[in-house]
Amino acid sequence: MAEVTESAAGNRNAMTDDEVLGMVDANRTPAAALVSTIIPVFNRAAQLREAVHSVLAQSYRPLEIIIVDNASTDDTARTVTALAHAHPREVRIAQCSTRGAGAAREVGRCLARGEFIQYLDSDDVLLPGKFTAQVRALRAAPQCAIAYGITRFRSRDGQLVQGPWKGTGEQVDQLFPSMLLNRWWDTSTPLYRRAIVERAGAWLNLLNEEDWEYDCRLAAMQVRLSYVPELVSETRDHAGERLNRGGSHDAAKLADRAQAHTLILQHALNAGITCNTPQMQHFSRALFLLARQCGAAGLSKASQQLFNLSRDNAQPQRRKALDYRLYALAACLLGWRAAGKLACWRDQLRH
Repeated sequence: MAEVTESAAGNRNAMTDDEVLGMVDANRTPAAALVSTIIPVFNRAAQLREAVHSVLAQSYRPLEIIIVDNASTDDTARTVTALAHAHPREVRIAQCSTRGAGAAREVGRCLARGEFIQYLDSDDVLLPGKFTAQVRALRAAPQCAIAYGITRFRSRDGQLVQGPWKGTGEQVDQLFPSMLLNRWWDTSTPLYRRAIVERAGAWLNLLNEEDWEYDCRLAAMQVRLSYVPELVSETRDHAGERLNRGGSHDAAKLADRAQAHTLILQHALNAGITCNTPQMQHFSRALFLLARQCGAAGLSKASQQLFNLSRDNAQPQRRKALDYRLYALAACLLGWRAAGKLACWRDQLRH
């Protein structure tokens, strides 16, 4: 676990890893009705203010906000402290020395006291009635562990895109098998019962696709979803730094994507999803594409593993297809890196 410090209003006291874990144990009985919102932030002071104020503007109470400063190097720390001083009853702050949203969310999860858990990226916002609608939905459906609603998207020029973002306008009862096609909601969309968050366990310290792996881990638990057919959050694009950018070329991010994809596949297999489903066929092809990208980046071991996983989980007749046989031959003759570069070059020519 990352080294953390925690404070209610800027007076930081160092805590050991054992002490943080002890807080988790002490909080096994959640504060009834409390919604804990966990916001990791890195060098994003202005957008953080908007994210925090969107939580404070909720019509629902009680709530708490845990801001986790993910080793910011600008004036974000000052903004975090100012927010905690201005709203001492709602805002708590912590620091995470390990870079990455997953590590920061895990620090927040360990400190959260609420019956319900909301994760929020610091560049996105919640809409005012989110908690009221989603808590009501979970109260009305005790068999459901997650409530979700419609997310909208705002482009970097400030324009709202018409219609629901990704798949948030569609009602589904469970995350699998559709979550194999893509992560069809954003971090701001769902509200979780604390009990299911605790069962899911720790966030992984990945720089890419840690959120998709987390949701597929929940999907393997076959949790039930409650759908709220109204707007609940807004995803915002911008020109600033985002960890999910450059995931097709950056070797470190590709390595994390390879790990996430491998785990997602295992979650799907644990849930009983077979190669005959369209969703697994889609994911098998995605594994093949990622195998080529990893090979081109010099991640030969990951490339070979993903290729084998792709072929093993394709439909029986698909495993004998020409593209698999030619790629395996190229990797054998040229090596996985050269095979990946050649395949990526061919993909670029086609586009």
